[in-house]
Amino acid sequence: MLPVSGDLLPDLGEQLSATTAALDLHGHLIVLVPAALGAAGRRRLHTIRAILESDRIALVETDLPPLAVALLALQLRRLTGTDLGPGVVAGAARLLTYYLYAGAVLGSVTRLDRVEVDLKSHLRSWVPGAQFAVMANPEAGLAEVGPHTRVAGPNFLTHLAVAAHGMHDDWVREDLARQWQPGQVHEVPLPAASTQWWGNHKLVEFAAYIPDIGVLYRLVTSVRRESCAWCGLEVIGDQCLFCSAQIALNEIGLIG
Repeated sequence: MLPVSGDLLPDLGEQLSATTAALDLHGHLIVLVPAALGAAGRRRLHTIRAILESDRIALVETDLPPLAVALLALQLRRLTGTDLGPGVVAGAARLLTYYLYAGAVLGSVTRLDRVEVDLKSHLRSWVPGAQFAVMANPEAGLAEVGPHTRVAGPNFLTHLAVAAHGMHDDWVREDLARQWQPGQVHEVPLPAASTQWWGNHKLVEFAAYIPDIGVLYRLVTSVRRESCAWCGLEVIGDQCLFCSAQIALNEIGLIG
């Protein structure tokens, strides 16, 4: 089921039919809901879930930028091919977020509202040719791009996805890749929501991610799993993302 955005919403009846068919085929659905999703799109998702009266749809909120959201969805899709149940895979969305390094190179930060920007960087945005390396996850950060610019990256094996639109991606492919040492660099299309998220029509969005399903599986299975007392699904974390029931602290071994 694809999230909806803006004011031009697809027909509700068609979405209900498509969602019902997907539930019949797959059993459960995990929907990543970006923080930037508009109010109308957010209401539509909750409306569909309410009309179907289904606790087999998990709406998982995420603050990640668009390219990282797409990569997280890819990782979750790959995990569904393992022996992990839907409750565990849904919980993995929160866990794997910490292993995504997401940012962008921007020519201006004057319209950037997802990451804190100081006055000096705002002023530097008016200098012709200035570029900024902005990190959104796992920690926010901003630095002007130059020959000595360093950006903290992952200390584990990753691949690097790069999506350029209206700007050269040389700094990401050369300098940043030299710092982060990804196993591979992949050129991918820029997600439709990226220009709005980053407040720029010209940008290079990038994200480092774990490509190995074996590593992803080991990360997820290293977390203690519990059975949800309400719906019975096996879950990780402090909440079942399908029925929204909280997992009591003593159930996950934090008390007693």
